[in-house]
Amino acid sequence: MNKPIVVGITGGSGSGKTLFMKELMKLLPDSTLHSMDNYYIDKEHQPKDKRGIENFDTPQSIDEAKFTSDLTQLIAGESIELKEYTYNNDRENQNPRFIKVESKPVILVEGIFVFHMKGVRDLLDLKLYIEAPDYLMMKRRIIRDAKERGYDLEDVLYRYEHHVTPAYKKYIEPSRDCADLIIPNHENFDVALKVITAFLNP
Repeated sequence: MNKPIVVGITGGSGSGKTLFMKELMKLLPDSTLHSMDNYYIDKEHQPKDKRGIENFDTPQSIDEAKFTSDLTQLIAGESIELKEYTYNNDRENQNPRFIKVESKPVILVEGIFVFHMKGVRDLLDLKLYIEAPDYLMMKRRIIRDAKERGYDLEDVLYRYEHHVTPAYKKYIEPSRDCADLIIPNHENFDVALKVITAFLNP
């Protein structure tokens, strides 16, 4: 097998990067996903803020070495197996699901720090940054965290102000300069999907 094309996808929390990645995978049947979401360290070892609340929005919250090592393995044509991240849902954590990720001609690497982490960034052939206005990212984050993760509004707003926004300003927004393509997601990204798909499909 030829060396896979490695595509990095990042953007702020709520920018739409995960949705973009899912739509791209539908159009690229020979693609596989390497998501940073599956590499959060255990909750008890997460960094905490001044109030003692776990902060999942720092590079230290991710097992960077394992993420990079597994990506290198996928690029080499080997499969990996890992425990699926359950967003700190205690009930689901009791019965974790293990997933196998196969190496394929296109590897989509998704996560908020994939450009910030130099060891990961250097492995990317194409870097896509998904961009959205602040108010939209906040709205999407509130809806997602309430519906999919069961977080209450007070917790979501606290984390957005004290964790998400500072991390975005410090780590994610500056990494925009590393992008090969910046994809605006104010309403949709249909045109960008067509362009990227045409480029990546053999």
